[in-house]
Amino acid sequence: MVRTLEKNQALHDKLAKLKRPKTEFFRVKIGKDVEVDAYTVRPPDLDKTKKYPLLIYVYGEPAGQTVVDRWGGSGGMWHWMLAQQGYVVMSIDNRGTTAPRGNAWRKSIYRQVGILAARDQAAAVRQVLKDQPFLDANRVGVWGWSGGGSMTLNAMFKFPDLYHTGISIAPVPNQRLYDTIYQERYMSLPKDNVEGYKNGSPITYVKQLKGKLLLIHGTVDDNVHYQGMAKLIHELVAHNKKFEMIAYPNRTHSIREGKGTTLHLRTAMTDFLRRALPPGPQ
Repeated sequence: MVRTLEKNQALHDKLAKLKRPKTEFFRVKIGKDVEVDAYTVRPPDLDKTKKYPLLIYVYGEPAGQTVVDRWGGSGGMWHWMLAQQGYVVMSIDNRGTTAPRGNAWRKSIYRQVGILAARDQAAAVRQVLKDQPFLDANRVGVWGWSGGGSMTLNAMFKFPDLYHTGISIAPVPNQRLYDTIYQERYMSLPKDNVEGYKNGSPITYVKQLKGKLLLIHGTVDDNVHYQGMAKLIHELVAHNKKFEMIAYPNRTHSIREGKGTTLHLRTAMTDFLRRALPPGPQ
């Protein structure tokens, strides 16, 4: 120890009063030579003789990772609250994320954003359901924001028998509608990777949806254009797929502008989960 910059004592004192969930980091083997990093946030009084719903928090794209040992902020506190209510919250970093796992790991996702990651995520979920028998295979949910919103859609559409509930916030349903500097960096030019752009876009698989889905988007999203959400809704309606939708007027990609927005958003997410993915042991 050289020097303590900030003790955060006031925060530590507040957290000490909470019934804190149990957090664990681990790896999941999804192939002969492939292991992915994961963490889980479990209910404080988890009873391993019973079954608990599993909620996956996903990002999965090459721009970032979720399995990191750091303070999670308000999002992490929301996961704590869900664990206190009887959910097992888990997150997994598939191949291609920014985890320090080497050159091959990073480049494996090139030209297959939304394809490789969705398969890795599903394989890992299937494995943890086997490894941790207190997880309820009939109550599996997934949620994510931005790239995680896209991955949530891919999970719900491509693996409809595995994931039963999803919350997709500000997703990219069609990769051809996202900004070129990102998509072409990881997917090459659209004309040179036609199948990749098609198969990596969740809108391609809308007709396979079976579970309960909540869509959320800010109408003036400055990162992921609302046009993509409008096209997704059009496809869902065309295939007579039921879903719920919240549009936040004049909110950007962060959906935090305006009085009461964050509280409203998190409350809506919590209420949806409690209806669509009942909490607690069974």
